Amino acid sequence: MCLGIPGRIVAIRTDAGLPMGVVDFDGVSQEVCLAYVADEVSVGDYVIVHVGFALSRVDEEEAHRTYEALRAMGEPEAPA
Repeated sequence: MCLGIPGRIVAIRTDAGLPMGVVDFDGVSQEVCLAYVADEVSVGDYVIVHVGFALSRVDEEEAHRTYEALRAMGEPEAPA
């Protein structure tokens, strides 16, 4: 099973010819490769990220709905 998480692009740069960005995941920032979406995103846009790669652009409303669903699931309990 694969899980893509939405995040908001807060910075974009090029690193050795590869488009990279800093993406904020509801308060946690991470460097992400933007190669798959470089021509369609800019700072402030939301993207779906899987294992460090932005796979597609997503609208802000959908991103916030996903955050709410993830919060509703809560933290998994540790095995007994």
